Amino acid sequence: MWVSNVITRAVNPLRSRKVRVALATVMAAYAAELGFGMSQELVLTILGVGVALILGIAHEDHGQKMR
Repeated sequence: MWVSNVITRAVNPLRSRKVRVALATVMAAYAAELGFGMSQELVLTILGVGVALILGIAHEDHGQKMR
């Protein structure tokens, strides 16, 4: 019983688009830094695009709540 509670609590935040975008952004930046040997500018660009997407989603969510 407690195992299902732990799994539910761990997976529940993934229902949010913002959390999924943040996780994908960090994973892409980490992969670019380690796996592909990309420059630091590219990693910062990936992080910047992720932040912009998260802010866009937050703006969209706020607009839907205001209706």
